[in-house]
Amino acid sequence: DPARHCRKYDSNRHDENNTCKMRLMFCQTASYLLRDWDALISQINEWVSPAWRKQLYPLVHETDRVLAEFLRGQVAVIILMSGFYVTGLWMIGLEFALPIGLLAGILVFVPYLGAIVGLALATFAAVMQFQEWSGVMAVWAVFGVGQLLESILITPWLVGERIGLHPVVVIFALLAFGQLFGFIGILLALPISAVMLVWLRHLHKQYLDTRQS
Repeated sequence: DPARHCRKYDSNRHDENNTCKMRLMFCQTASYLLRDWDALISQINEWVSPAWRKQLYPLVHETDRVLAEFLRGQVAVIILMSGFYVTGLWMIGLEFALPIGLLAGILVFVPYLGAIVGLALATFAAVMQFQEWSGVMAVWAVFGVGQLLESILITPWLVGERIGLHPVVVIFALLAFGQLFGFIGILLALPISAVMLVWLRHLHKQYLDTRQS
């Protein structure tokens, strides 16, 4: 039906236009924030009363420190997983082990995306190169072990300890946020949990100080 195809085409164009607009708005907002960051912070300082600054500023600095540690931990995970995937694919004899392994490692910053993209590319390369199921199964084994290590051991260890979360809490946070909010929840689970932990510690300290006084 030509009319249906036209409507579908118009709908796809509308979605693409909305996506482009959102990206442009994000880039524009980020550029304004980077340009006027010092002025914005000065304005916020004027809004906050001196009585609140003594309690609020240490909390903000601690939150900033935890988020910075989260990013450093993610960089460490990317480096380690890139090395793992490159080495694993090279050991099974895949010709494109280096680019596929690096891409899969870099994309682990987005949960499951690195494994999915890397597995798809490596499977296609293995089918074209080996032309038998043994090579494909070896690729699947590399990514299966990599995904298992990254989700159960490496991320809880390298990211969780940096931001002050126990590895069990990291796994629970990923599962809980993923169940409640889907893919976005998995992506934001650890930084949100870390910030919540900072604020809970602050509230607990305030409560203890109030009881002692």
